[in-house]
Amino acid sequence: MDKNKVPESFGVFKPVGHVVITFRTAGDLQAAEAALQDQGLAASEMVRYTPAEMIAQVDAEVERASPLASIGQDLNLIKAHRERALEGCSFLVVHAPEQATVDKVDAVAHQLNAVAAQRYGLFVTEELIDDAGNQTNESPDTGLDDAAVAGRR
Repeated sequence: MDKNKVPESFGVFKPVGHVVITFRTAGDLQAAEAALQDQGLAASEMVRYTPAEMIAQVDAEVERASPLASIGQDLNLIKAHRERALEGCSFLVVHAPEQATVDKVDAVAHQLNAVAAQRYGLFVTEELIDDAGNQTNESPDTGLDDAAVAGRR
């Protein structure tokens, strides 16, 4: 994945075949990168987002998003990413097209107490952190999918 050519669906971030991990600090993100590299993932399979980069990307996407983006959870998820970025969270996007890689990423995310981790599939985005409280009713009328973030609106 390339930050200059972000995978999108209906104008919003949707990196199918990737896991997006949210960390409270840049240090946690760096530790995750190192752990994943120790497990055989190449640095080229990971992309970092600082809080400022995520905010800028989401703001641009929300402005140009198709009305169809609000049908599923994609628009709500990027809004949740923005809220977490405003809190200072950093993001690591890991190319994980196979279950074995997803399992490695999931283990590292849990080990380093990630705030959230979503596996993006073609039709479904799966939350890997069970206690993150990220998925709620997916109706666009409810706002953000992240219950913790939605409570702060």
